[in-house]
Amino acid sequence: MVTLEKAIIAKFEKAKHRFEIYVEPNLAFDIKSGKKSIESVNLDDLLVANEIFKDAKKGERASEEMIEKIFGTTEIKKVVETIIKKGELHLTTEQRRKMIEEKRKQIINIIARTAINPQTNSPHPPARIEKAIEEAKVNIDITKDAAEQVAKVVDAIRYVIPIKFEQKNIAVKIPPIYTGRAIAHVKNLGKIKKEEWLNDGSWAFIIEIPAGMVEEFFDEINKLTKGEAQIKVL
Repeated sequence: MVTLEKAIIAKFEKAKHRFEIYVEPNLAFDIKSGKKSIESVNLDDLLVANEIFKDAKKGERASEEMIEKIFGTTEIKKVVETIIKKGELHLTTEQRRKMIEEKRKQIINIIARTAINPQTNSPHPPARIEKAIEEAKVNIDITKDAAEQVAKVVDAIRYVIPIKFEQKNIAVKIPPIYTGRAIAHVKNLGKIKKEEWLNDGSWAFIIEIPAGMVEEFFDEINKLTKGEAQIKVL
């Protein structure tokens, strides 16, 4: 079970009746945003107690009759899902600060890996991106996924630092001995634009990736093939 100290209250009101549950904040936000489904979550990881309250702080439980009337069911997962998705999540000031900081780091990491400084054609260091976000006074939304906020953040900080997204095409040839373990991994690194299997069993392809990830891509391919792959930026 989640400890009470780390939990927040999720509250749902309907027809002048209030229903509350204690939930783990990160999982609750994942469910509310659609990042995770209630079916994929273990209730022991989500709830402090498998109880629906009318006043969580006082420990006053909601009656089964009222739960049935408002939610149309007493099945705990369905009720919890409705409370989280349609209700409100109440964070303490410290919880909100920590979640905003975590989300900011995720956004910075994405930008550092996918955008470049057009003046140097190289990625911006994370510290520089973080400073630009602070100077631009960008508001981070803890209810939205980090990737969804990247475009908004970049639009805001481009007035502080030169930055743009650019894609690079890279031609790669992987020897037969490494193709088995390379295929699935490589397809997670970018968009395969063209591929073919050569007579010797090698896998040749052209992949499109963010310019800021070129060095990381080279490192990944060299690790997968022990440096035996042929790689060329087009």
